[in-house]
Amino acid sequence: MNDPVVSTPSAVAAADRPEPAAAEVLTSQKGVGEAALGRQDRIVFSGVSRFYGEVLGVNRVHLSIPPGITGLVGPNGSGKTTLMNLTTGLLQPTRGRMTVLGETPERPERMFRLVGYCSQYDSFPKGLTGYQFIYSLLRVHGFPHGEADKMTWRALERVKLTDAARRRVAGYSKGMRQRVRLAQALAHDPQVMVLDEPLNGLDPMARAEVIALFRELRDEGRFLLVSSHILHELDVISDQVIFIHSGYIVAEGEIEGVRDEIQERPTQVMIRCDDPRQVAAKLFAEGLLAGAHLHADDQGLLVSTKNADRFFLGLNQAVVDGDWRIESVALADADVGSVYDYLIGEEGQAR
Repeated sequence: MNDPVVSTPSAVAAADRPEPAAAEVLTSQKGVGEAALGRQDRIVFSGVSRFYGEVLGVNRVHLSIPPGITGLVGPNGSGKTTLMNLTTGLLQPTRGRMTVLGETPERPERMFRLVGYCSQYDSFPKGLTGYQFIYSLLRVHGFPHGEADKMTWRALERVKLTDAARRRVAGYSKGMRQRVRLAQALAHDPQVMVLDEPLNGLDPMARAEVIALFRELRDEGRFLLVSSHILHELDVISDQVIFIHSGYIVAEGEIEGVRDEIQERPTQVMIRCDDPRQVAAKLFAEGLLAGAHLHADDQGLLVSTKNADRFFLGLNQAVVDGDWRIESVALADADVGSVYDYLIGEEGQAR
């Protein structure tokens, strides 16, 4: 289910960014205390549920989101759009409470000033140029002509769209329309940015430029909640991730921390070497492996172990003792996609 699309410009002075908290994993059962709701340095959900009639959007969400880039991971229909629209104030919780830097959806005129929203869908007034689209929204929000003009050009410059500013948005390519939506979302200098599939439609060079912009915004102390189906790019840009499935938060935190919290899950490691059979035999003999698969080119192994620390120490010793040439050793399943797949498998069995 897709929520209504509304472009909501906003503005707020940047606050000092606190030191990042230690990674932790939260599930929908652990909860966030009511005392956290008033925090000025967090986006807080406390027991939040949202229903559309009898249809579940999200259920019993407990989150405390720090500054930085937070990746939101889940398939279509998982509740990502509902969670983002709750964060922007476009929706209010059916149950529970939430605050964005201390403000609540009950005071939208204040909350909207804190949040910039970039929808994945086009919703442009007909006939406007890129400049007019952003400028008009700034004027609606009460900015005088001179200030709105400067803010519009600054936003267009940040997304590398000044050359096309006087062209009609209807004639933009998909990637240009994506960038003008980003410009609209950041034009008011918001402290919180909610970005739904912001990399969709961008060519590789434009995507790299937008990712660099996200990092600049993060370094300025902002909150970026980013939804994307391009999971390997979320790996690269996210400071922390939220895994959502069927309206429930499965886990959240730094990706390494989430993975480490998965109890008894074998770690998968890719080893490129010149004698994979001897390496596997040695590691099995030392009791370090739970399984191993030979690469098709006979030049490496995909191994699994239930004790990663012991495995890597044992592998180092095996290399010293053996006469092998190890080309590379890399974790095969520490990315967002593989962790999410494993979590969803566990959640599906649990329910």
